[in-house]
Amino acid sequence: MSEEDEESKGRINGHRPKGLLPLALSAALSATPATAEQLNFDIDAVLSAVVRLHAEIPADAYTASILGTEREGHGIVIDDSGLVLTIGYLVMEAMAVSLQAGEGPPVPAEVVAYDYDSGFGLVRAMGRLEAQAISIGQSAELAINEPVLVAGFGGRSQTIGALVVSKREFAGYWEYLLDEAIFTSPPHPNWGGTALIGTDGSLRGVGSLYVEDARPGASALPGNMFVPIDLLQPILADLLTQGRAASAPRPWLGMFTAENEGRLEVVGIADDAPAARAGIKPGDVVVKVGDDVVADLAGMYRRIWAIGPAGAKIPLTVLRGSIALTLEVVSEDRYRRLKLQRSY
Repeated sequence: MSEEDEESKGRINGHRPKGLLPLALSAALSATPATAEQLNFDIDAVLSAVVRLHAEIPADAYTASILGTEREGHGIVIDDSGLVLTIGYLVMEAMAVSLQAGEGPPVPAEVVAYDYDSGFGLVRAMGRLEAQAISIGQSAELAINEPVLVAGFGGRSQTIGALVVSKREFAGYWEYLLDEAIFTSPPHPNWGGTALIGTDGSLRGVGSLYVEDARPGASALPGNMFVPIDLLQPILADLLTQGRAASAPRPWLGMFTAENEGRLEVVGIADDAPAARAGIKPGDVVVKVGDDVVADLAGMYRRIWAIGPAGAKIPLTVLRGSIALTLEVVSEDRYRRLKLQRSY
């Protein structure tokens, strides 16, 4: 096995949670299957909206080494013109995308939009999909312990019953923040782009991640994190016309940071990223943004983004061993790093 193959072993679209497959598959298989009698909608018609998505990414794309050059997951048909919503990392930098509905043949699709802030991606089928568009619901209406369906392509056999176990802030180490993500359990073993479906048959969220703390605390549960569907409507018109939200791009540092025993530790730096050029190194601990002490990822991101849009100079104080350093990071627009089929 080559070094590259060994590195990618066990990954699903670039993600490699520890002990994922035995844990997720066991939980999914033990979940109570959903039945049509329990639901107040035509389950087969609604599940037909979930399609298989395959994307091919150029080998020299910025995200190829992280997420791979072939990505598999799901998309969700949201209108009668073949517009399909998915999780953005599946189609980011894609040069070719195909969709499959039911037992029909694969249909080519074009990338319509990618939005980093929400995490959504949009593609449009370039041929007819034998799928019924799903209705858009409201994620804000979901309550803790409310039953939901987590649906992948393949109908009932690829759908599990789950519960909403928490709704809370989510901060990702890759400079990503959701004010209120949706967490469900048990986990779906192939989560990328899955549809979170409420008991009324409407779409409430799009599957993004496997997590070990869907319900945090001493009784932590494994599960999935979903991007709430309520984030789509405010930006949908911009995504369709411009390929991304119209708001000014946030400053990007290219710094991967994790909360580790109460400290914000830099665990990686993107190649030739602003943080690297400023002298930030893995192992540094971020303690201040400007004059403000920061103690968690969400707080750090909000303080950085408050300084200004992409291009802003971000002053960071880091601890390197016992030495405090103040370094100025000249941020960038992260979209400029990506191979995008559409000019933004």
